[in-house]
Amino acid sequence: MQPVRSADGPPARALGQALLEGALLLDGGLSNQLEAQGCDLSDALWSARLLADGPGQIEAAHTTYVRAGAQVLITASYQATFEGFARRGIGRARAAELFARSVRLARRAAGGVAREVWVAGSVGPYGAMLADGSEYRGRYGLSVRELERFHRPRVEALAAAGPDALALETVPDIDEAEALLRAAEGCGLPVWLSYSVAGDRTRAGQPLEAAFALASENDRVLAVGVNCCDPADADRAVRMAADVARKPVVVYPNSGEQWDAGGRGWAGDATFDPGRVRVWQEAGARLVGGCCRVGPDTIAELAGLLGGTIADEGGERP
Repeated sequence: MQPVRSADGPPARALGQALLEGALLLDGGLSNQLEAQGCDLSDALWSARLLADGPGQIEAAHTTYVRAGAQVLITASYQATFEGFARRGIGRARAAELFARSVRLARRAAGGVAREVWVAGSVGPYGAMLADGSEYRGRYGLSVRELERFHRPRVEALAAAGPDALALETVPDIDEAEALLRAAEGCGLPVWLSYSVAGDRTRAGQPLEAAFALASENDRVLAVGVNCCDPADADRAVRMAADVARKPVVVYPNSGEQWDAGGRGWAGDATFDPGRVRVWQEAGARLVGGCCRVGPDTIAELAGLLGGTIADEGGERP
């Protein structure tokens, strides 16, 4: 089988085109894989710290998910912000290099197989920069314009590095979704918009119908849906996103455990059932995977359910 891209380069097909042809498998939680590799993520920058201090660990984590069958890798930039890097003494020029590095690391991992693997630049919510769990609440007391000003520089830095798309992810409320979509205007890349939800509402308490409708008339949005939510909330959300936005749906819930922001740890039992992928597909999901605490073994199981041979297609590059 001939390679479908040059080494470290993008796939021949655009991500949006591929979504029209069938479902694609996302990776799982990057942080839990990094912890499994022995990394300490107690810093406020979380996994983004390793962009400076341990890039090889990030590439290794991406590679693990590629070998498990992931077709779309999400970069280690969720918690990366110019403000957060500045608090560690990292200036803007160096911070911009680290944003670009997040894309290069994922590209290198993707280049290890002869099948198509896309890279999405992660743009997390404002609350992730605060590192106090407020991304699960939203309502920061900032206007849409203020949030747009915060997000635009990091969106531009990631877009300049050339990922295949931007993942506007774990968005807790509609105001921030609007700000992120504004910040992404003119970046030259498609985006997906993914909310963090509780039941049939955003984490800020707004109806999901209104949240998904925000993306319905935006041509740059290639998929809309949910992530880092309880798996039980994903089923209804996928159907609603498909009905309201009339776009492909993205869904990657967490394991079902609950994050304790005060104790900085996970509690409860895992409830992620890979068999749900069939329900999600039937309802319109085209980007499916897992978020926090969903690891390579589960992604490999999803790969089997989605096609059976994803992880073996093409093999590793010589």
